[in-house]
Amino acid sequence: MSNPKELRYSKEHEWLSAAEDGVSAVGITEHAANALGDVVFVQLPEVGDSVSAGETCGELESTKSVSDLYSPVSGEVTEVNEDVVNDPSLVNSAPFEGGWLFKVRISDEPADLLSADEYTAFSAG
Repeated sequence: MSNPKELRYSKEHEWLSAAEDGVSAVGITEHAANALGDVVFVQLPEVGDSVSAGETCGELESTKSVSDLYSPVSGEVTEVNEDVVNDPSLVNSAPFEGGWLFKVRISDEPADLLSADEYTAFSAG
């Protein structure tokens, strides 16, 4: 499993893309997608919602369980990936590409986000 080097990661297994015009994409890692199993439903925040770093902002339901989705940063949701809402299996098949979940205009970023190498070591432990 290879975690893209350009992303940063939370200990709750979310990833965060580099900001473009202050907006970053958020998704879950391949490690989390594999642990969940086949994702069959996603509940995402709404456009305009405020999310807070480390706080629950949605749910991912799989054939195994329901897991909370956490925001890795604080800010305002600017876009939701409707493709994932319509086809939740994208979370499993393309967690770092088409399976992104939402975009957020960042107002505050915690200092504890991990690099790809740090996340790989964390998720292996």
